[in-house]
Amino acid sequence: MRAIALVTGGNRGIGKEVCRQLAQRGFTVLLSGRDLEKAKDAAADIGMENVLPAQLDVTDEDSISRLRETVEREYGQLDALVNNAGGHYDYWQTALEADFATVRLAADTNLYGPWRLAQAFAPLLRQSAHPRIVNVSSGAGALNSLGKGPPAYVVSKAGLNALTRMLAAELQADGVLVNAVCPGWVATDPNNPGGRPIPEGAAGVVWAALLADDGPSGGFFRDERPLDW
Repeated sequence: MRAIALVTGGNRGIGKEVCRQLAQRGFTVLLSGRDLEKAKDAAADIGMENVLPAQLDVTDEDSISRLRETVEREYGQLDALVNNAGGHYDYWQTALEADFATVRLAADTNLYGPWRLAQAFAPLLRQSAHPRIVNVSSGAGALNSLGKGPPAYVVSKAGLNALTRMLAAELQADGVLVNAVCPGWVATDPNNPGGRPIPEGAAGVVWAALLADDGPSGGFFRDERPLDW
């Protein structure tokens, strides 16, 4: 059986390209999105029989449970969980003036979403011979260089980095490698028209999903190189 990967937010941008690259490397890829029709369109655009669309809203416990039950029933394991879904780049705000409705939205997607997915799919990851969790983060969440910035986004990504370290420690005995990856400034919404090509940003995420069993865990990387926390 092919290795199974689940990519959240896979219907566009970096997530879609991660799906493509993992499928090219032989994975059966569950390309998930909040809108199933958009996930279907993205899978059709990739045009590979091992890329399968799935509905998943990382902020919805019922949606997560339904997909988990499907994966367990059809595959019995999960080999790579790529927590890519994210957003809420609130560049118009400051920390002292932030609207907490926006802060909650950012945290719900960027931090609590990957946390929910890790809890839900940990039992299926433990059934894999080479399990991996990749949290798509951002250098904006690195504490060593943190200053002004979009507050909801930055704090949620800093939290995701902390969660990465905790999950890596808790899952070490099960052989699950857990890492955070910053894809860099990539030419996707809302960054267009600037940024690096999408395939370059996605490559580092795919690298972390393909790590050898003696690879790093609990790390923070860009382009396969460690970043300071």
